[in-house]
Amino acid sequence: MKIGIIGLQGAVGEHIEAVKRAMHKLGIKGEAVWVGRPEQLDGVDGIIIPGGESTTIGKLMLTTGLFEKVKRMAAGGTPILGTCAGLITLAKRGDEHVMRTKQPLLGLMDIGVVRNAFGRQRESFEVDLEIPALGREPLKCVFIRAPAVKEVGRGVDVLAEFNGKIVAVQQGKLIGVAFHPELTTDTRLHEYFLRLCQQKKGET
Repeated sequence: MKIGIIGLQGAVGEHIEAVKRAMHKLGIKGEAVWVGRPEQLDGVDGIIIPGGESTTIGKLMLTTGLFEKVKRMAAGGTPILGTCAGLITLAKRGDEHVMRTKQPLLGLMDIGVVRNAFGRQRESFEVDLEIPALGREPLKCVFIRAPAVKEVGRGVDVLAEFNGKIVAVQQGKLIGVAFHPELTTDTRLHEYFLRLCQQKKGET
């Protein structure tokens, strides 16, 4: 198995290490690769869009050609995990800031998002969240200038909420979370994503 991490900004190295640990736990032989050009996505079984500054990530994906490549691969059924800014990038609809800055959105998930829904950098926090899809034990979640999902369309499952805000969603083989799973030692979210990638490999 091969997982591509969009490496334009954000905690790319941490995601690579988290994927490696998750593969080891699941007994999967594979690799996680740093992706900066469209051709580097050839042959990958899943894509991760990490956190960072979502406007910058969207614009860099456009200029590098990754934007259209990711959209085509998603249409073909390639699983995608978006974390924090990656969640925003996956959305169909953004808030006033997104519209004002004309931030590029992939428009792959039928959701509306709000940037900085929990405050700025100094309001960053950690919390244990119950995410039934990942098992009974709560998942430690790191929120850093985190967005939230303000609306979901048909076919979108809410995986988790915090303080009345939606912070994790899934639509088919697409997953978006407002937090940073790569910054903890718990790999269950990455394992969950890798199982989606295994399903996709089984279909092809």
